[in-house]
Amino acid sequence: TMLALRRASAFSVLILTAFLPLPQFAQDPAMVHYIYQRFQVLEQGLQKCTQATREYIEDFREFSKNISVMLGRCQTYTSEYKSAVHNLALRVERAQREIDYLEYLREAEVCTESEDKMLTEKQVQGAEEEKRIRTLLNASCDNMLMGIKSLKIVKKTMDTDGSWMKDAVRDSPKVYLLIGSRNNTVWEFASIRAFMEDSTKPAPRKLILTHSWQGTGQVIYKGFLFFHSQGTPNEIIKYNLQKRTVEDRMLLSGGAGRALAYPRSPSTYIDLAADEHGLWAIHSGPSIHGHLVLTKIEPDTLGVEHSWDTPCRSQDAEASFLLCGVLYVVYSSGGLGPHHITCVYDPLGAVMEEDLPNVFFPRRSRSHSMIHYNPRDKQLYAWNDGNQIIYKLQTKRKQPLQ
Repeated sequence: TMLALRRASAFSVLILTAFLPLPQFAQDPAMVHYIYQRFQVLEQGLQKCTQATREYIEDFREFSKNISVMLGRCQTYTSEYKSAVHNLALRVERAQREIDYLEYLREAEVCTESEDKMLTEKQVQGAEEEKRIRTLLNASCDNMLMGIKSLKIVKKTMDTDGSWMKDAVRDSPKVYLLIGSRNNTVWEFASIRAFMEDSTKPAPRKLILTHSWQGTGQVIYKGFLFFHSQGTPNEIIKYNLQKRTVEDRMLLSGGAGRALAYPRSPSTYIDLAADEHGLWAIHSGPSIHGHLVLTKIEPDTLGVEHSWDTPCRSQDAEASFLLCGVLYVVYSSGGLGPHHITCVYDPLGAVMEEDLPNVFFPRRSRSHSMIHYNPRDKQLYAWNDGNQIIYKLQTKRKQPLQ
């Protein structure tokens, strides 16, 4: 700064020198006095400027000293603050661990209470469900299958597949013949004798349906024909045979219609059945090698009353039927192999597989196209290689439910 002031003074002298009078005017006393006074004023100003600069430098040094002291203190305070913050963080972490532990204890207690509550609710629901199923299957029927008593070939047609039946509920002698696995013609015979003897009068009545059926799982229930509608995966039609109109229809859920119900009967995707408890549907589950699904249907409204996933596999099955609310599944190895029942499912749990003896059907050349139980005359109606067959059954009383 001092060097700058000196340079400024020298520059001022040079400037003033530049304005000095020429030598011919230098001897003028007044001019010399004027110049002298100006130099004195300039020197005084330079001295004041120098003094102010020195004071400024001193103040700046004092300020720098104070700043250094304050920075040192601030650094000390910063270290103390960091230490305090670190200690506080440790205390917060310790408190959080204690809170987490208390929360864990509380949640464990709540979970235990919740699990106990859920278990209790599940037990109550199970009891209510069992009560509802018992109420649903409350018909006075306590028989279970023990064996096939006899076989009677009633008629023989040229058709490999088809179904025949009587009304499962009404006390009617009429017999219905449905030829083929895809058709819309129903033959109505006045009696079993008229069905057996083609020459017997009156001649059968030909009923042309407005919709075709698919498979051989049809059933006559209270004068209505229930069947799986052709061209649909899971539509069930309730058909009024007297009016020849569709009375109602439903879509059966649970993967119905995606796979064959019985691979040994390669046309039936949904099998309908009737017994003492009402109307049922049997179909394969959604998996590739699924088990059979059993569904209870309300015949008046076509509402689903209940559905069960059974342990009975679909593989190698050829037919099934229900008797007193128990599902019996018939299996075969194809060809001349035996046809036997190896899986039984009772929704109430009164009939188990170990309760069932080895039930074999008489050896036939092909698998059954259909086997349906008629709860009114307590026998099976079957179709095997064009033969319409009646199987008489041997039964016994079920064990009472606990």
